[in-house]
Amino acid sequence: MQTATRVYLARLGGLPVFDPNGDQIGRVRDVVARIRTSSRPPQVVGVVAEVPVRRRIFLPISRIEITADAVVLGTGSLNLRRFEKRANELLVLHELLRRPVTVAPEGRHAVVVDVAMDANRLGEWTLSRVAVRDQTIRLARRIQLEQLDWDDVRGLIPHSGAHATATMLAMLEKMRPADLANALQDLPDARRNEVAAALDDERLADVLGELPEHDQVEIVSALDRERAARILEEMDPDDAADLLAELPPAEQEELLDLMEPNEADPVRQLMAYGEGTAGSVMTSEPVIMPPDATVAEALARIREPELSPAVAAQVFVTRGPMATPTGKYLGVVFFQRLLREPPSRILGGVVDNDITPLSPDMVMSEVTRRMATYDLVAMPVVDEQQRLVGAVTVDDVLDHSLPEDWREREPGPAPAVTGGDGA
Repeated sequence: MQTATRVYLARLGGLPVFDPNGDQIGRVRDVVARIRTSSRPPQVVGVVAEVPVRRRIFLPISRIEITADAVVLGTGSLNLRRFEKRANELLVLHELLRRPVTVAPEGRHAVVVDVAMDANRLGEWTLSRVAVRDQTIRLARRIQLEQLDWDDVRGLIPHSGAHATATMLAMLEKMRPADLANALQDLPDARRNEVAAALDDERLADVLGELPEHDQVEIVSALDRERAARILEEMDPDDAADLLAELPPAEQEELLDLMEPNEADPVRQLMAYGEGTAGSVMTSEPVIMPPDATVAEALARIREPELSPAVAAQVFVTRGPMATPTGKYLGVVFFQRLLREPPSRILGGVVDNDITPLSPDMVMSEVTRRMATYDLVAMPVVDEQQRLVGAVTVDDVLDHSLPEDWREREPGPAPAVTGGDGA
């Protein structure tokens, strides 16, 4: 919702906070940034606002608009739970302003006067620029300020448990989500939750999908509700539905209500299907395209890096709308066929409709038999109105076929971390 792409944070202290109706609800007292891995600047996740009765609450950066003279809520809902700083978080105004630092590479001593945050094209805010003054200047008619990139200033991150967490994250950064999930299972509970909380939303969502259900629940329960809802939005709908199914009904509804409606609706639909059926394990976001799309467009779509290999192995062709439940299901085009066809050919001319789709209530034993019979990595799931509602992939089948505790790890030695204070 923000209109600016760079904001200097010192000016935010004391700004009034208004709700969408224009009523003042409090004032900004600080800005919260999450410490990330080694060379990456901290990510700004929200502001701390003081509301009546001197309670300080957290406002997520995604739910506010920052103007020249105020902060405006983009939603009428407000979480009044008292803000508590976490180990991997920085309070920018309190901890960084007036902080002694060193300017690289010359090693000059300076003092932080202001910090700026910048937004990228995805709307993520990070601490990017630091305004400093020379520490040797005491009395001067005009104080000379210098603006530097975040990476050119040393001493901004305090050496603490947060630093130890950042060090561990640097060690684990290159791991695949499944390997990182295994590493987290070897950690003591407190350190595991601390490291998980320090991960980016997208990274944590990927890792949660690789953890046993009880570990998923413990990590999500340790997060504040707003962030837990954001993590669920980042997860594949089927994984989010499985996680929510492990929570009490009241907590399920609370998190679903905090999610964006377009993210929550597919999860609600999946949770309505009976356990052990195709509908309960399918993904509601396969690759779907209209019959007048070209082969070139389909190839570009399945090349998107966020798609798993099983999802990217085929394109499902339907009438509009393209989001599940779609219009009438027409068939599937496998990626090998796409590679053999001219780029300009339309999908409606190469679609395969000889494979009978699955129904949402089909039991998993029959789903497994069908996929093995046709030697497929994904199959469409179609409702009684012949609308595509999702697709069952081979990883869904494997998750259901393997023993329930297959993700469990025997406790082992925790990864060594230097410069920290242990668990």
